[in-house]
Order: sequence, then structure tokens, then C-alpha cells
Amino acid sequence: MPLTLSSLLDLDRLGFDSVIDVRSPSEFAEDHLPGAINLPVLDDAERARVGTIYKQQSPFLARKIGAALVARNAATHLEGALAGMGGGWRPLVYCWRGGQRSGSFATILSQVGWRVELVQGGYKSWRRLVVEELHDREVRSPVVILDGNTGSAKTEILGLLAGRDVQVIDLEGLANHRGSLFGHRAGGQPSQKAFEGRLAMALAALDPSRPVVVEAESSKVGNLALPKKLWAAMGEAPRIRIAAPVAARAAYLARAYADLTEDRDRLDATIALLRHLHPADVIETWHALAAAGDHVALAEDLMRRHYDPRYEKHRARFDDAPGAVIATDSLMPEALDALAARVVAAIERVSGRV
Repeated sequence: MPLTLSSLLDLDRLGFDSVIDVRSPSEFAEDHLPGAINLPVLDDAERARVGTIYKQQSPFLARKIGAALVARNAATHLEGALAGMGGGWRPLVYCWRGGQRSGSFATILSQVGWRVELVQGGYKSWRRLVVEELHDREVRSPVVILDGNTGSAKTEILGLLAGRDVQVIDLEGLANHRGSLFGHRAGGQPSQKAFEGRLAMALAALDPSRPVVVEAESSKVGNLALPKKLWAAMGEAPRIRIAAPVAARAAYLARAYADLTEDRDRLDATIALLRHLHPADVIETWHALAAAGDHVALAEDLMRRHYDPRYEKHRARFDDAPGAVIATDSLMPEALDALAARVVAAIERVSGRV
């Protein structure tokens, strides 16, 4: 009998050796179950061809041609990716709806002698659980926001909090973006659905008896939108703000964004995106600082003219929120561990755990 997923955490609990997505590469790229590998039984062109034959010629002919393609691709996988699997290997297989593609591949694997199982409802059943977690359920844990102007080392502090056994959700890590115009990371952002799947897994794993710390963000991280339930919880949460002088934040940004500043063309292109917001002479000043390699001065001027005014305007919406301010003069690497310890103490105070 196909396996019915009742929780986003079922995959970890059930302990399959492999999770195999037999959908086409483009379907897999948009989103897939956590840890899944893609062994398509029809590639994108083959899937389009079979679908066209089904609609325009004959369902029977489409099934016959599709079966030949599935068998041929399954043989390739058996001789390739699966060649080293032993007799005790236990895979979980799924497709879009848990129908013909996964069923056909599972039949072949079971004839080999492997203990293969199917996902009831396929990827759509998984996606339904994601939607329920994000849009139908309130956030499981009380939320605490880690706030602070641009360059306050919030993301790095979040990682240090996780190392101190504090529950955190790293939205920028899940979105593979640093949350600003300059925030592009190598590899680009996942799709909206893939981001939602990652976030839903993180939310489902929360311990409701403990707070969860989330970095202050807008309603979007790069191009990816936060779900309304989480965004509402963030808006009502107590806020712990790291307050550091602009010089310390500029020095931190020059280190943290070294990947961007080393790519002069990308840095210039990103500065140019601000032309509609600032006078031409300001844009030229920023280009000149980039050309001179004075990245600390560039970061400081960007914060003074662009980021800080916008951040302060955004923060004004939360002036009445409970919380704490943690002042620091240094964001150097050697100072961050002590700063994280102060943040932990503040979390305990604002969440009523002391």
C-alpha cells in the first residue's frame, strides 16, 4: 500500500535509504521533497511529447510510447545511479500525483527485489502539508525578533545563537539571500515553492515550549515572499535590537560582503540599481569609492544615505513593541561571541524564561 504522509517530519522518522523523485528535471528543480534525488522516468522533452500525443492523437498510443520511454530510462538508472545498491536498499518513490510514472518505476525496482514504497498522492500530498503548515497553522513557538540596522551582524549572531541551543530560523539562509539589494549569493535563490518547503520543515520542527528567534526582515527576502502567518507573528513579536555605531557596521559589511566587493562589475551594476532613488552625484560618489577599493567608506556612505533612513522608517512601526537594546562598539570577530551571550540573556528576559 502507498505510504500516506501525515506530517512534514515523517520522512526523517521513517528512515528510507533514498527518496527518489521520478518527475522531469524542471519539475524537480522547482521543488521536491527534502533530500530527494532526481531519477526522471521521462525528461522534459519526453514528457511534453507524450502529453501532446495523449491530447492530439490517442491516450493508448501515448501510454505505449510512454511505457517504452520509462523502461528505457529505468534501465539507464539501474545501470547508472542505482548500480551499487545492495539487496537491502529501501527507497521511497514519488511523482506528481503518485500515479503512472512512480508506479511504473516502483514496479521495476520491486521486481529487482528492493523494498520500494510509493508516496500516496505524490508530490501534491507533500505540497498540501507545506501549505497547511505555512498558511493554516499559527507559528508553533513564540517569536522573538533579532533587530538592528544594516551591518549589525544579525545573521552571524543568529548562527551563534543556534550554537548555544537557541531555536532559530535563518530566513536568509533558507532563501539564499542576504535580504538587501546587495544580497545576492552564489547559486541564486530557490523557487518560491522550494523556499516554502524549507521554511515549513523548519517551522514543523519547532519545540512549542521554547521561543524561536528570527532576524528582522521585510515581507520579502530577495524575491521570495514570507507567508502571512509568519509575517504577522513577526510583527507582534518582542524585538531585541543590536545597536552599533556606523563605523563598526561599515567595517563589518566590508568583511561580510567580500564576495561582492571582489567582483567590481557586479558591484557597479548593483550600485546603478539605486539611480532612481538618489541624485546622480551620489551615485557617482559610490562608483568612485568602489573604483578606489575603499569598501569601508562605500559601506558607511550607503548606510548613512540609503539604508539607515529606510531602516529607521521601517522600525518606527514597531516603536511600541516590547524588547531590549544591546549596545556594542565592536563587531569584530572576537567580539561576536560575547555579544551573542548578551543576546541570549535578553531573549530569556523578553520571553519570560527568567
